[in-house]
Amino acid sequence: MVAALVVLVAGALAFALGSLPGTTPATTVVGAHPLVGRPAPDFTLDTLDGRRLSLAEFRGRPVIVNFWASYCEPCKVEFPLFKAARDRHAGAGLEILGVIKDDDDLGAARAFAESQRATWPLLPDLGGRTVDAYRVAAVPLTFYLDRNGIVRAVSFGPPPSGVLDEHLAKIL
Repeated sequence: MVAALVVLVAGALAFALGSLPGTTPATTVVGAHPLVGRPAPDFTLDTLDGRRLSLAEFRGRPVIVNFWASYCEPCKVEFPLFKAARDRHAGAGLEILGVIKDDDDLGAARAFAESQRATWPLLPDLGGRTVDAYRVAAVPLTFYLDRNGIVRAVSFGPPPSGVLDEHLAKIL
């Protein structure tokens, strides 16, 4: 619990300091996520539009699993970056799965996603089991899965310039 709190505070501080006018975003590494290099935990959730979807359906494709919430300010910065990346790498089959944190209001999540023009599957994690399986302490937290379902990178907060491309290169 203390380690998760340290990671959360360090990540929030790094995000805040990198967001001040006249500063350059920085990446602060305080430790590796335990899922890096391991198979991503499978999950099956219903999308906001009522379809049942499983992570296993995307085996053979590079996948970004993004944990987010409509009240999350950094998520608002991140969504356009993911939309552009998905459009840019559509030919490679890149997919994004947006897992909505269990404490979010689904009406607000739907409105937020529509305002961001998110066209990828949006998956409420109503019981919080997926959040727990991925050890998500705070949002946004993003997992980059290769075609075999192995987690190759994890990022907390919107990726600084160039980092998104570095993570994508590991899975494309």
